[in-house]
Amino acid sequence: MRAALLAGLWVLAACASAPPAEGQTAPRSMDEIINAAPASDWRDIAPENMLFMRLANGGTVIIELAPSFAPNHVANVQALARAHFWDGTPIARSQENYVVQWNGPDEGQPASRGAAQERLEAEFARPAAGLSITRLQDPDSYAPVTGFADGFPVAGNGERAWLAHCYGMVGAGRGDTTDSGSGAELYVVIGHAPRHLDRNVTLLGRVLQGMEHLSVMPRGTGPLGFYEEGAARPMISRIELGSELPTAERPRLQALRTESESFRDVVESRRTRREEWFVEPTGRINVCNAPLPIRVAPQG
Repeated sequence: MRAALLAGLWVLAACASAPPAEGQTAPRSMDEIINAAPASDWRDIAPENMLFMRLANGGTVIIELAPSFAPNHVANVQALARAHFWDGTPIARSQENYVVQWNGPDEGQPASRGAAQERLEAEFARPAAGLSITRLQDPDSYAPVTGFADGFPVAGNGERAWLAHCYGMVGAGRGDTTDSGSGAELYVVIGHAPRHLDRNVTLLGRVLQGMEHLSVMPRGTGPLGFYEEGAARPMISRIELGSELPTAERPRLQALRTESESFRDVVESRRTRREEWFVEPTGRINVCNAPLPIRVAPQG
């Protein structure tokens, strides 16, 4: 089954190569690389790490959580989902070229947090030790190291590593202090990658499917794109964990392993564009421009 390409990501890249000489085999396209990837290069996405956001307009957004980078926030988000904290609540903000955000029930309305905590210490970065990063060789403006780990776009400095604010990444809103967030307020990047937010906000996941439902939401007309009082707001019907769904209703999604050779080949195919249309093959790529292939697991 052909994979769907979602969100931005990365990998170790080789030097740009020239077009094949006469008699040589043409380089494989990205689709050819993905379709030829062996089963061992794909990983199942755990149901307990998937959030299903059902919108009132019928759209569904599926989010993969990142417990290896923000374990406490992920656990809180899972607890909030189990408590149905966001069910029947509005989208709070849609800012052009920036984020879509939801905050749970409006002030004064009852809300159950279940076992979730109200405040958490920030999880901006984690130790790089023990983390296998598939690195990009091209320079980055924000960090000396960029690449992928555990299926997510990451940056680092050798001692610490952190998730990068790429299109489709999910973060936990906070106030002025670093311990003022909890995962109750979540946002998704819908515009150009705001990498200046790296290590200033806890990132805890990424959108796997359904970005089209978020990116086309009507923009809020208040400051920072918040919907003004009395304005019609998009509504969330419910948010639930994949593990809460009946087994027969769970989509068996797989992601191409970012440590695999197939993924390295995918990134190189985007780094050095060899399609006939391209006049300049570029020979460079950044952490938010490499696609991360997703597919429904083949039956059998």
